[in-house]
Amino acid sequence: MREGAMGRLEVITGCMFSGKTEELIRRLERVRIAHGQILLFKPTIDDRYSRNAIVTHYGREFEAHLLPPGSESIETLIEIIGEEGLYAGAVVAFDEGNFFSEKLPLLCEALVAMGKRVIVAGLDLTFAAEPFSPMPTLMALADQVDKLHAVCVKCGRNATRTQRLIDGEPAPVTDPVIKVGGIGSYEARCRDCYERE
Repeated sequence: MREGAMGRLEVITGCMFSGKTEELIRRLERVRIAHGQILLFKPTIDDRYSRNAIVTHYGREFEAHLLPPGSESIETLIEIIGEEGLYAGAVVAFDEGNFFSEKLPLLCEALVAMGKRVIVAGLDLTFAAEPFSPMPTLMALADQVDKLHAVCVKCGRNATRTQRLIDGEPAPVTDPVIKVGGIGSYEARCRDCYERE
């Protein structure tokens, strides 16, 4: 880390299929081109497409370290990548921030205080259209928030909601909040086409 480096927190959010992971990878690729050191973490529960990489719904990927939800701390990062690795990283990024615990905002603030550029991508709302913790806290603390939109599969307008499906029908809001899935299990919908069961 260079002397006097200014840390910052960036949050990329929106519904499923809005391009959050794609945007995260785009930013990380720019850092890589500039020869910056990148540390990327994903929650251990996200094993949809690859165990050791973040992967967009369309197949683009970027290598990542696994971080168990509930253990978000500087000490845990050091256990995973070593003290030298942590201090060498100019950018520390987290994908699927919504799958992490309330410890993630504290970790992000600690990393920013160390002069790191921290980027978190994650859903802002659950499938029941309620704030998806810890993302609201991260958005409030962020220096920059980018809310992306998908295309509503019903009407083609900007989608801001994630519709979970069970056998092609909207899932009841009493379903568990965390259920890892992708195309076929979820749809992007606008506010008007979203159905709350």
